[in-house]
Amino acid sequence: MRFLILVKATRESEAGVMPEDALIAEMGRYHEELAQAGMLLDAAGLKPSSAGWRIRYSGGKRTVIDGPFAETKELVAGYTLIQAKSREQALEWTRRFPNPAHYGRDGEIEVRQLFELDDFEQTEAVKKFRDMNLPAQKDRA
Repeated sequence: MRFLILVKATRESEAGVMPEDALIAEMGRYHEELAQAGMLLDAAGLKPSSAGWRIRYSGGKRTVIDGPFAETKELVAGYTLIQAKSREQALEWTRRFPNPAHYGRDGEIEVRQLFELDDFEQTEAVKKFRDMNLPAQKDRA
């Protein structure tokens, strides 16, 4: 089972303020423990939404909307992707996730389980995805 830990953005992260070295060290230790446990698949911080864009779909039309985006509470500042044996194991590890706002400030992460190809009806379209042999599929083979 794969789980995505989403680090919610803050005013500071959206302003491009880099995390303090102490937080980077704390995150490094946590991710090193995940790696040693064989659970870490990927992790990264995201640049502010001012460096990004959205694609809005309306029927067959696509519109590009450049950042920044106003609702900071709905934005993501980073992520960690883990492989866990169960929801309980993922919950145990995410409870240990360092506060991304650090120094006792309010911060938030959101955890979501990823769909696996086996969760879908095994149609031709799903088979084509499986045949792509994406790296994440190889890790679970």
